[in-house]
Amino acid sequence: MISEEQFKTELDLIITNAIREDVGDGDHSSLACIPASATGKAKLLVKDDGIIAGVNFAKQVFQYVDKNLEVEVLINDGTSVKFGDIVFYVSGSSQSILKAERLVLNAMQRMSAIATKTNYFVKLLQGTDTKILDTRKTTPGIRALEKWAVKIGGGENHRFALYDMVMLKDNHIDFAGGITKAIEKTQKYLKDKNLDLKIIVEARNLNEVEIILKSNGIYRILLDNFSFEDTQKAVKMIGDQCLTESSGGINEETIRKYAECGVDFISSGALTHSIYNMDLSLKAV
Repeated sequence: MISEEQFKTELDLIITNAIREDVGDGDHSSLACIPASATGKAKLLVKDDGIIAGVNFAKQVFQYVDKNLEVEVLINDGTSVKFGDIVFYVSGSSQSILKAERLVLNAMQRMSAIATKTNYFVKLLQGTDTKILDTRKTTPGIRALEKWAVKIGGGENHRFALYDMVMLKDNHIDFAGGITKAIEKTQKYLKDKNLDLKIIVEARNLNEVEIILKSNGIYRILLDNFSFEDTQKAVKMIGDQCLTESSGGINEETIRKYAECGVDFISSGALTHSIYNMDLSLKAV
């Protein structure tokens, strides 16, 4: 996983680029009709039910836009909210509030939707030892926000990107000439480069699970598109040799049954790529 410093850098890049994209050479709508000296106050209003996420990010955005803006938080990240709740108040320069408004709303609406869906999946897994993971199926440029939202919703982060963990999937294996060759080449590469990275290997069937288990140093085996029956068999075969992860089209109707097969993790791209934004608005008061 990436460090806190790397994560902070990602957030700084997101804010800088988003403000550049949205504001350009100036918020001319505000500049045209609102005096620079004008001050105001706005509230973040919830118009939906779910888990709120992005409050701390919003505070960072407001600070980036104007260090004199003051945020009074009433509801923290990870809290259940309902229609009509007020999450926070922001006060200060009216121009600054309007300049930050769209980025705050865009981020919080998406993050809250992801946190809500993740929390729903987490509840479906209650009573099992299985944890829900996100994937790299994120919106380009804002991965840090979406993975942060998964954590807020009670899920766990998979690798952040291609550089913080090795994941040998079907194409890597086929291009490398087979599972064993892919693993051997990877382990040599990591040793030569003096890299301490965990290795996950994807299995497409039970025969491939058996082949993977002949190699040492594997952190986790990814059981891709396995049936319930084969998942149970694979978990038994693997035992304590390494961790297990199920993936591939797993949804709210099947996730519990996969968890009951005994896998350690279930990864779902749907946490981030198939969500509808939570309805939030920033209203002057």
